[in-house]
Amino acid sequence: MNDTGLAPWAVDPWRSRGRRIDEGSSAPRTEHQRDRDRIVHSTAFRRLVYKTQVFVNHEGDLFRTRLTHSLEVAQLGRSVARQLRLNEELIEALALAHDLGHTPFGHAGQDVLNQCMADHGGFEHNLQSLRVVDKLEQRYPEFDGLNLTFETREGILKHCSQRHAELMCATEPDGPARRFLDGTQPSLEAQIVNLADEVAYNAHDVDDGVRSGLITMEQLDGLALYARFRDEALAAHPRLATMPPRRLLFETLRRLLSALVYDLIDETHRQLARHRPQDADALRRLPRIAAFSDAVREPLAELKRFLFKELYRHPQVVDVTARARTVVAELFAAYVAAPQEMPADFAGASDFHRAVADYIAGMTDRFALREHQRLTGRDLFAL
Repeated sequence: MNDTGLAPWAVDPWRSRGRRIDEGSSAPRTEHQRDRDRIVHSTAFRRLVYKTQVFVNHEGDLFRTRLTHSLEVAQLGRSVARQLRLNEELIEALALAHDLGHTPFGHAGQDVLNQCMADHGGFEHNLQSLRVVDKLEQRYPEFDGLNLTFETREGILKHCSQRHAELMCATEPDGPARRFLDGTQPSLEAQIVNLADEVAYNAHDVDDGVRSGLITMEQLDGLALYARFRDEALAAHPRLATMPPRRLLFETLRRLLSALVYDLIDETHRQLARHRPQDADALRRLPRIAAFSDAVREPLAELKRFLFKELYRHPQVVDVTARARTVVAELFAAYVAAPQEMPADFAGASDFHRAVADYIAGMTDRFALREHQRLTGRDLFAL
């Protein structure tokens, strides 16, 4: 343990690899607390409240959005960090920033923008998240972006093709894309956030799927992971059998979430004991350390397959997704044909097509729908 009280393999909050532009210390805050605060106050973070998780914003007030999802990931991540003696502020910053580059309408919007940008470098929401914090946020007089630390930027960049990594390393040789070329891993904090993201969306997509009526609790009963915690809930609270079904669903999901978090903690402890990294840099040269146990991995994969088939590919979701794709494609075409319909700083950008993608990617669901109706005269989501 070092003098911060953290584990030796944790990212030391007082020994960051720094920012691209030096700003000096902001003590008593650590550098990663400073990153977290900048993310929370960013425009991109506020927009997440009206960006799709699974259900488009207008479909209901109680469904998860990218903002509520990010908050759930942060809560789960910090719970794990506390037990593993990791850098909680870095984990929180990563959790709150990991979806900043998501388009309106979730993955449907990303897929369409990638097609529209096929001849102009493509589009990927994870790269866009880094672009948001490196360039698109414009809040400070001395630089574009949020000028975050290396550790936060590295964790935001969860995956990256070799082509993109090479392009990024050409301008920043020791930047966050380097590990995709040299085969090293991100910090343990970043690894934990990746798995906390998975835990959060699997659990809350079950909840939202039942709330929407697209999946039923009877369907869930056929899943080993769900059935295990449903039975535990009924054994501990027999009166749940006579209460409204959602009470049983909530208690089952609460137990499922707790079990996944504890499994992640325990298995990561086992991997740390096996590999015994001396510090955070040594951990980066090891295989992935954060992991679920074999006992959880397959039941969790079964749950993910179920959600893909029964929720994400449900005819109602597919229909909404198809209309969302049309909205994004037609917005892109409209702005390319009439740049003056965008704000001047986007319309006059030297990399014009990238600016169009940036503008659309930054939209909330409801703003994209309003813009599409304004430019085309059509409302594809009329109730």
